[in-house]
Amino acid sequence: MSECETDRDHVVYVLECADGSLYTGYTTDLERRVGEHNAGEGAKYTRGRTPVEVVHSEGYDSRSAAMSREYEIKQFSRARKVRLVEGE
Repeated sequence: MSECETDRDHVVYVLECADGSLYTGYTTDLERRVGEHNAGEGAKYTRGRTPVEVVHSEGYDSRSAAMSREYEIKQFSRARKVRLVEGE
């Protein structure tokens, strides 16, 4: 897993789903949010792809900075997301 910076209030995360796909999201409570995903109460995308596992997270001081980064990561190709997860 990539370095986690979850000591900040706003977290952007990448999950690896059971089918090997990657999902990117935003939260203020990573542990709670992952629990929601795994319980089928998270994003529609992850509902049929549980269990999920956090493979990357980044902490931010502001919601706007985190949301901008989430959007940026969502625009990445799968190959670029894999490089991010691998720490490159």
